[in-house]
Formats: sequence, structure tokens, C-alpha cells
Amino acid sequence: MKLSNDIQPAVQAAIPIVLGYIAIGIPCGILEDSIGLNAVQVFFLSCMFYSGAGQFMIPNMWLAGSPIASIVASVSLVNTRQMLYSASFAPMCANERKGLSFLFSATVTDESFGVNMANFATGTWNVRRATVVNLCSCASWTLSNVAGVLIGSALGIPLAIASFAMTSIFICLLVTQKVTFENAVAAFVAMVGVFTCKAVGLAGPAILVGAVLGVVAAMLVSQVRRGRVAEAAALDAQVESAQAGEGEANAADARARSCQDADLPCGNPADVNAAPRNSAQAGESAQEGGEGR
Repeated sequence: MKLSNDIQPAVQAAIPIVLGYIAIGIPCGILEDSIGLNAVQVFFLSCMFYSGAGQFMIPNMWLAGSPIASIVASVSLVNTRQMLYSASFAPMCANERKGLSFLFSATVTDESFGVNMANFATGTWNVRRATVVNLCSCASWTLSNVAGVLIGSALGIPLAIASFAMTSIFICLLVTQKVTFENAVAAFVAMVGVFTCKAVGLAGPAILVGAVLGVVAAMLVSQVRRGRVAEAAALDAQVESAQAGEGEANAADARARSCQDADLPCGNPADVNAAPRNSAQAGESAQEGGEGR
């Protein structure tokens, strides 16, 4: 299949991501301009680093006076999720060229992961289309960050408002999640974890600690719920088996009463069916004996 046949559906799938990245990329560029980064630096940072959460964390932590080692460690830990995203796509890339697989996995983000995974589930998607989605997303994010740097001073947006864009990302990710008990637990525990960390003076790693606690709590709750479902299924199977055994026993009792009422041998059901046949065979034998005489 030609690449041109993959571009149109991929671009259409990427449009919601592109629009979202424009909305949050410009505030991110404003923040990056506030710590002294120019347009060229932001361009290469967005292309090579390509982490929305990380690029928001860098200027926020820099303005807060965090040491460079803390910034590097926090951003690295936040972006470890990218390994899980790429690993999830490994089966789809099994028969693809290594160069294409590398480009695809290197440009995966939270939003493109969700879009591509949903399209792969339909059976009509391929790695070429998924890569086009990733590249369109990357291009929109990069250009939006550069635009934010170039026009940040002209907009005159206070840094407090611009920095809230980071919080808005997590809000958007939260409200777009499927409403489940596990997700509710993750959100609640994460909020409690962030609030607790900030209350005790650990504002720097508060988001990271809260996110980890939320994920761990959701995983534990999910395991407990799956265990209960498995126990309930096993109990239902036992009940059905017992009911089936009772049904066979009742059927056997009914056959036995029928045999007694009909004055027939009460044994195996085959014996009951065999009794009329034996009587018929005896009658035929007697008739044949009379004809012989």
C-alpha cells in the first residue's frame, strides 16, 4: 500500500491532538521564554525531548529554584511511562522495518498513544498511519512552543496563569478517562498524595509522588476486585454443578417411581426401555413357534 493512502486518515485522526497541542503549546513556550530560552533552543528541545509534561516541569521547577539534578531526576521519572507505551506497540511493529519502528516508538505521546491504540483495535490501522499521527502531533507541539516564545512577551500573560496550563493538562487527561472505580481511586489517592506532600513541605516531588501512589492504589484495588470476581465465578460454577446433580437425582427418582407404577424392573433406564422390546420379542417367538407347528 502506498504512503499516500495512509496520510489522509492519519491526518484526520491527528486533528484533535493538533488542536489540543496548540492550546497548551503556546503557554509552554511562554514559560520557556521566562527562563531565558530562545526560539531556536525551544525548537530543538521540543523536537528532541518532546515531552509535554517534562517541558512544563522544567521551567516551573527552574523558577522555583530547584537544583538541576532534581529537575533531571523528576523529568526522567515522569517520562518512564513512555517505555510502557512503546512496549504496548511492540506486537504491531514485529513485521515492520527497524527504521520505521524506531521513528514510531520515539514519537509516541500520551495522546497519540490513545488515538493509535484505539485505531489499531479496529484492525484497519498500521504503523505507517500511526507514525504520521505521531509526526503531526510532534510538529504541532514544536511550532506551538516556538510561537509561544516569539509572542509570549507581546501577550502579557502572567506566569501564574501560564503555569496553570500544566494543571489543565492533568484535568483534561482525567475527565477523558473512562469512569471506573479504579480510576476514581487513582484520582482520589493522587490528590491526597499531592496535598499531603505539599503540606509537609515536599512541593517539588508532590506530583510525582501523588501519581505513583494513585497508580499503585488503583492496581491493588483492581487485583482485589478481579480476585473477588474469580471467586464469585467459581462459586456460581459450584452451584450450577450442584443443581445439575440434584436434577439428575430427581430424574432418577422419577424413573424409579414410573417403573414401580408400571410394575417394571427398576434399574438402568435402558432396562426400562428394554422391557417392552423383550415382551415384543417373546410374542414374535411364540407366534413363529405356532406357525411352525
